Amino acid sequence: MTGWRAGLPWGLAGAALGALVTVLAMRGAGARSQEPETVAPAPGSRLQAPDISQMSPEERANRLFNRVMMLAESGKQDSVEFFLPMALGAYAQLPTLDADARYHVGMLQLAGGDAKGALAQADTIRQSIPTHLFIYVLRAHAYQVLGNLAEERRAYDDFLRNEPAELARKRPEYAQGAHLDALTNFHSEAERQGRSGPGRNP
Repeated sequence: MTGWRAGLPWGLAGAALGALVTVLAMRGAGARSQEPETVAPAPGSRLQAPDISQMSPEERANRLFNRVMMLAESGKQDSVEFFLPMALGAYAQLPTLDADARYHVGMLQLAGGDAKGALAQADTIRQSIPTHLFIYVLRAHAYQVLGNLAEERRAYDDFLRNEPAELARKRPEYAQGAHLDALTNFHSEAERQGRSGPGRNP
């Protein structure tokens, strides 16, 4: 399997969360104000809507992220398009976005075909943490979508060059299960497509 989705282990690391999550039913107060807050199922879904009334905004955003990534990996683009606006909206409601959250937003944008939006998230991360590994993941996948082979390979090479020092910093976001798997897979992808890719000198 090729393409940016091939490096996503969400079906393994995020399925437990993603399988339960559907789009938030943000309908405001009204006749249902006495009922527990839930999420509405996607069209054709048989999933039961869980009670999300006790979730923090960050938990809601992360669960929607996992859901969209699982659907993207499965190639269910119709469902991705159904969930994506609410997932992006959930992150937009957070008071601040750290590198981890911006990485999530960038990956969501890639799932929706917005490669330039993902590049903007990578650039914002770089302003505060110039060698953060998530920068290169977003850039490589965005340039892959845009068909810019030279910049894609540069992102792979930048990842491989900065990876040892960055991992030594033991940033918490690198150690998260899904992210750790994604970085491991991306390393293999970088080895194949970056330094050893077609047109590269030995």
